[in-house]
Amino acid sequence: MTGFGRGVAEAAGTRATVDVRAVNHRFLDLKLRGAQVAPPVEEAIASRVRGAIERGAVSVSVHLAREGGATARMTIDHAAAEAVHAELAALAQKLNLAGPDLALVLAQPGVVVTEERESDDAQVAAQVAIALEAALAQLDSMRRAEGAALATELRLRLAELASLRTQVAALAATLPQQLTKRLQERVKRLLDESEVDPSLGPARMAQEIALLADRSDVTEELVRLASHLDQATALITGTGSVGRRLDFLVQEIGRELNTIGSKSSLTEISAAVVDAKAVLEKVREQVQNVE
Repeated sequence: MTGFGRGVAEAAGTRATVDVRAVNHRFLDLKLRGAQVAPPVEEAIASRVRGAIERGAVSVSVHLAREGGATARMTIDHAAAEAVHAELAALAQKLNLAGPDLALVLAQPGVVVTEERESDDAQVAAQVAIALEAALAQLDSMRRAEGAALATELRLRLAELASLRTQVAALAATLPQQLTKRLQERVKRLLDESEVDPSLGPARMAQEIALLADRSDVTEELVRLASHLDQATALITGTGSVGRRLDFLVQEIGRELNTIGSKSSLTEISAAVVDAKAVLEKVREQVQNVE
């Protein structure tokens, strides 16, 4: 499911802003962008997000704003400064130029060192954690609203599938009569067109009806289909993460529909199965968005 959340936390001259964006994805794909925090804080962010979100392409961005260098201490490496000055002075003498000034020496890498204090690192981690929780709360609110809309849509589609399943069950119940009528008409045509012993008709017809009825029996498939539809409806009306279980049930519903369609000898049942598959495809698309 999609959503966006932003959290801001400020203390001791540090302002932490955390943005969390999520879009639909079958699995959890987490990316930490623009991080200005130490690796342990990144790991803590990733762990917290994984604990809150199971599915989705999630992007987390962290921005830190520090006031007046409150979180850093600047020091000068005197040994490095002396070594740099000596090298620059030797080069200037060789090129017959004026010697280096202090600004040039201080501009060289390694001369001025900025050190983050451990206490400041802990403060930053705390602020990021607070901001992250606020962002996740906003994200969760948006995703819940979307989830409620998806649940309404899925309940309608599942009810439509249940109605089609009832239609198929009613048609399947008439199958023996349909087969009897069909075979009687076929035998009548054969008797009219050729010399066939009429005494062989009833026995042979009974065997054919029994064989065809057995091959076309979809009672077990209809029972399993009803169970899968009931379970899917229960998951939607429940709480917690249900996306993966719904994925599985959609696959099983499709399997039962395929079997019913392949066993059916009635065009009405085949037509109802085609309609059910069309509805199921809509369910499958929506389930990909459900966590």
